[in-house]
Amino acid sequence: MGADMSGRGVIRRAVAGQRRDVAVGSLLGAAHQTGEALVPVLIGLIVDRAVVRPDGGALALWLVVLAVVYAMLSYGFRFGARAGERAAEQAAHQLRLDVVRRVLAPHGGAEAGRPPGALVNVATEDARRVGAFNMALTLGIAAVVGVIAGAVLLLRASVPLGLLVLIGAPVLMALGHYLARPLEHRSEAEQERAAHASGVAADLVAGVRVLKGLRAESAAVARYRSTSQASREANVRAARAAALQTGLMLTLTGAFIALVALVGGRLVLSGSIGLGALVSAVGLALFLPGPIAVLAWVGAELAKARASAARIADVLAAPGETTGGTTEPAAPSAGELRLHGLGHAGLHGIDLTVRPGEHLGIVVTDTAHAATLLHCLARRCDPDRGHVELDGTPVTQLAPAALRSALLVAEHDAQLFDGTLLDNVTAAAPAGADPQPAMDAAAVDEVAATLPGGTSGRIGERGSSLSGGQRQRVALARALAADRSVLVVHDPTTAVDAATEARIATGIRRARTGRTTVLVTSSPALLAATDRVVLIDGGTITAEAPHEDLVRDHPVYRTAVLT
Repeated sequence: MGADMSGRGVIRRAVAGQRRDVAVGSLLGAAHQTGEALVPVLIGLIVDRAVVRPDGGALALWLVVLAVVYAMLSYGFRFGARAGERAAEQAAHQLRLDVVRRVLAPHGGAEAGRPPGALVNVATEDARRVGAFNMALTLGIAAVVGVIAGAVLLLRASVPLGLLVLIGAPVLMALGHYLARPLEHRSEAEQERAAHASGVAADLVAGVRVLKGLRAESAAVARYRSTSQASREANVRAARAAALQTGLMLTLTGAFIALVALVGGRLVLSGSIGLGALVSAVGLALFLPGPIAVLAWVGAELAKARASAARIADVLAAPGETTGGTTEPAAPSAGELRLHGLGHAGLHGIDLTVRPGEHLGIVVTDTAHAATLLHCLARRCDPDRGHVELDGTPVTQLAPAALRSALLVAEHDAQLFDGTLLDNVTAAAPAGADPQPAMDAAAVDEVAATLPGGTSGRIGERGSSLSGGQRQRVALARALAADRSVLVVHDPTTAVDAATEARIATGIRRARTGRTTVLVTSSPALLAATDRVVLIDGGTITAEAPHEDLVRDHPVYRTAVLT
């Protein structure tokens, strides 16, 4: 519950942070609504003072006054709407940043159980709906002022009419709020379905090549069709609820206005009000549906915003994969990495010290154990037993962001981003750093030569315009360009030819001189360039020696790296 309240607190701050624009927009909107309410009153005065008793001078004067009021209400609406829209867009932008920041947070967890498409939907459509609450609030306050202004002016013309409006308007508002409740539930279901459909679509697009290779296009289409139909049905139900709510509110509003007109007509017939007052009353009766309809719309927007806010709060309040420490690592980090009795998911009692500046190879005979080791080093999970230390400090005591500024784990399936080759390489590089040494070490020059524009050429979403080996080289260059004190790389050359792999092995060694580097791989070329190699077999360390010695003396190692 505390985390949920924290998520809702972020939303409140994002929305309330635009209070100045909301206040300005509300003030100008109130001026617009007041001007709208004054127009029928001024017309009634013109009828009484310049038409019933013809007076050209008075007519000209009142027409000038009417023109001024029209100008006021016109500019009030223009600039008030601008301020309200700015408040809505700024709040939505802040929420998008908050959601993306949470998804990218070092302690992770926000993406658990949520496909990428669902997170995109939360960061875009849900953020937009919550931000739109500021616009709805701006217009709602102005509408309330319009209703009050209309009621006051009606009271001046006739107390019974004014009282009727003062009593009827709040009743209509309460009914609007009550009718909006089903819409809130339907809107939440609609967004959930839409997010699920987006997630399925994103997954299918990402795996389109695999699906084609398996000739599973029809099954994929059927899956998306089913998901899309469910989303469409939820959307229709939400639209039906919105239409019903709007229709009922219009019916109630029409009945209310008819009642006002009926009472006003009886007062005219009884002689309680004159011709000008009648014109004013009829004009005000026609004016009032506008702000009252706005209040109904505000209720619907509030229902949508509440449903979307709950989804955003759920993402923001998602528990992290790991709890964060507060200690900052030594600056600069010496780069000493130690594993003390590490045990987790198949690993048992791993004791290992990686000396500062050492170039270490690790061969793991079980791919699941390799993944577990990498997750523990990256602190995507904490081991069941033992711990990992960086420069003598357990990583559980280090702030996650600070830990990642000193230790980088570049996993085998690292993703590239839509953009230029250079943008991908420098994504995590220190400001002003020269990326050329990293690109040379990873043999990215050959990749650049195949792109129109070289390093400024675009590589497509997830590097779709590159081959598997080219994507690996760009991802490796990005890890090297990050220039962390400790770099752990997992199988960076599995799709690279032997000659390029040998060049990369030398390049990594050269680029990481004086920096701690751990290569979790079975590549003989990469292992031959290390200072020593550790073999993990059956979840424990079974051998430790230079690559050449292990190849010669250890059958298990020889099988792992040469077959």
